[in-house]
Order: sequence, then structure tokens, then C-alpha cells
Amino acid sequence: MNSFKKIILTLMVALCGISFAQAQFRFGIKAGLNLNSINLKNAAANFDHDNQCGFTAGVMGEFTVPIIGLGFDVSAMYTRMGSEPTFNNEKADLSKNFIEIPINVKYKFSLPVVGSFMAPYLYTGPSFAFQLGKHTWQDIQSKTCQTAWNIGIGLEFVKHLQIQGSYGFGMNNVLKFTDKFIDSTINTVDIKAKNNYWTITAAWLF
Repeated sequence: MNSFKKIILTLMVALCGISFAQAQFRFGIKAGLNLNSINLKNAAANFDHDNQCGFTAGVMGEFTVPIIGLGFDVSAMYTRMGSEPTFNNEKADLSKNFIEIPINVKYKFSLPVVGSFMAPYLYTGPSFAFQLGKHTWQDIQSKTCQTAWNIGIGLEFVKHLQIQGSYGFGMNNVLKFTDKFIDSTINTVDIKAKNNYWTITAAWLF
């Protein structure tokens, strides 16, 4: 029994060694659109925020182990997130520019027959967006760093083109408020403003 276990363990180690020896690292460009919405809790009734479109573009690196289909990717993106808050029927443009760094664990499915042409995949991971410059309006100040957790699905065509869509769940407060945005029963520290967003991108990997 011990000999059998040793043989199985040796085969597993050898398989892992072959897999990582065949691992692929690719580099490419990526661009797309986003639709973000500030999810507000405990703010004044006369404050609102509409969904806004933006864009994203940058570079991407991907590391994949072909046999097991598991890998990860990391991107460095210039991202524009639209923001149009309304207070007392006065609307302002608080759109912001970020350097965004999403890091994802990715699993690709190997399909029979069409596997050489098309491969679906799932991915998830954190995203860190660092704001370029400061933005304030009506004593609202945006935070310099936004974090989110992304969950997405995609398709890879001809082993180079990746089309994917994801939803990012905002993880931290992105706006700081003063007392004018609350009523007498709410404290400013109780206001929660998280940025949730959809992102659709296309990437070409070399």
C-alpha cells in the first residue's frame, strides 16, 4: 500500500511539473466600457446619484497552466468612471480618472471539437483603483482609493481574442459627506457610498 501511494504521489508531482513547465505567459492590450452606480445608504432624501458610463484601456498579462486550465491575470488600466450626483435638483459632474489594477484568478474550460477555436472561462478577484487628482462638490469629497471584488465570465477566440464581462462589488466607501447631506437623526459616519459597476472589455493577447 505504501508503494502504491508513493507511485501515485510521484505521478502527481510529475504531472504538476509538466503542467507548470508548459505554463504560458502572455501579454497584450485591453479596452472596454463600464457602467457604474453609487450605492447610497443613510444619505438625505434630496441627494441622488444616476448610473453613468465610462471607459477603460490599458495592458494585461496572463499566466495559464494549459492542462489544468487554471491561471491568473493582472492588468494596469486607465479608467474613467462617470459620476453625476444630484443635490436639491442641482446636478454636477464628478467623473473621475483612475489607474485601476484588477487581479483575477481564472479558470478556462477545455471544450471538445471547438476547443482550438473557442474557450469559455470564469474569473474573480480584487480590483484596486487609485484616483488621479482630487474632486469635490458641495462639500462632497471622493476617496483616493476604491476597492472592489469582480466576478466575471468570458470567451477566448482563436487563442488570442478575449471578450469578457464582469460585475464589481464595491468594498469601501468612496465618498465623504458633510452634515448638509443628512437629517438630524443621521451621523455622517453612517453614510455608506459604494461604487458598483459593470465592465465589458476586449483584449488581444500575443
